[in-house]
This record gives sequence, C-alpha cells and structure tokens, in this order.
Amino acid sequence: MNDAPIGTLPGVGPVTQGWLEEAGIRTVAELRAVGSVDAYRRLKFMFPRRVSLNALYGIEAALRGCHWLDLPPSVKSALQQEARTIDEALLKGAASRCSL
Repeated sequence: MNDAPIGTLPGVGPVTQGWLEEAGIRTVAELRAVGSVDAYRRLKFMFPRRVSLNALYGIEAALRGCHWLDLPPSVKSALQQEARTIDEALLKGAASRCSL
C-alpha cells in the first residue's frame, strides 16, 4: 500500500488529495515519510486561507487508519500546538515582508 496513490487513504478526499499532490506528496509512502505535520506545513504555506486544522487532523487520522474524530485528545492537543506554531511562522513571515 505504500506505493498506492495518496487518495487511497481513507479520509483523504479529492480536495486534500489535490493539495497534497501540488505539494509533491503523491503516494502513501511519501506522506508517511513527510509526516502529517510537515505535510500540513506545506499545505498551509501554499494555501493559507483554505487549509485549516481539520486538514491536519484528517491527514494524521488517515495515516493512523481512523476517522479524525477518533484521534485521542492528547494527539489532537499536540497537533493543535503544531498548527499554532505553523500559523505564527506564517504570520511572522508575512509581517517581515511588509515592514521593509
């Protein structure tokens, strides 16, 4: 299944599949190698207004083979912190470009 297309993972719909493919992640093996947080980081920087925390939950859940609602609270909490860090970096980068 590692060489399977990313869209074969349960919970990865056509929109997320398209985003991941645009980010260079086309197979399950590539997603496993990158991990959910780095995949989310790529997507957030590419599509900042369209990608939400639910995308991170969905990617993590797909890698675990479960529905995102079934992720343990401790995992969701850790993912929320990662998402905050990524969001802060995105905002900081935009602010530094505007303060020239």
